[in-house]
Amino acid sequence: MRFESVPVPPAVDARPRDARGYPVPAITPWEGDQPQFALTDYERSAKCARERLCSVCNRLMPRGPVWRVVGGSECAAIAEALAAGRPYRNMAPTLEGPGHRACMLYASMVCPYLARPNARRRTGADSPDDMTGHVVRGAVRGATGAVVGFADYEFAVTASQVVFRFVDLVEFLPHEVSDTHLDELRAELAARAADASGGPAG
Repeated sequence: MRFESVPVPPAVDARPRDARGYPVPAITPWEGDQPQFALTDYERSAKCARERLCSVCNRLMPRGPVWRVVGGSECAAIAEALAAGRPYRNMAPTLEGPGHRACMLYASMVCPYLARPNARRRTGADSPDDMTGHVVRGAVRGATGAVVGFADYEFAVTASQVVFRFVDLVEFLPHEVSDTHLDELRAELAARAADASGGPAG
């Protein structure tokens, strides 16, 4: 599916766009007039973490669940925990911040790295280590990804990085190709429109 065919959350639609027309996430750094999609801007990420702003659209996330998109290894670990009937807890920090459900469903469908199992990152983290080693040039997402909801997030702003941890799984939406989430995204946008208007969307 072409990204132009994916319904866009209004707050994402208001974001600046690159030359191809892709909305640029809030935490993406710019080099001149070129967004650096595979990297994370320290100051932007810190602001989002501290002020509870969505890392995609830069708007306030209400108290309650937050969402993120995960790759193959974490997706498999969540699926294994759920199949075994045990709670999922991953205390390993990540550089990737949370967002609204609609924003993460949208991101999972339009980001080439997130949307397809064989996609590879074109650019890596500035200094990969044990924590950020998955964010390297040529890294493959893995066979299955997922949009995952958590009850809340924790964060730390260090001298060089902003890191997040997510607690208490509340939703797990796996995908091989993320077009799977099209109906979920449409329903979420309709629900948000209804909330905003004070009645059923339509």
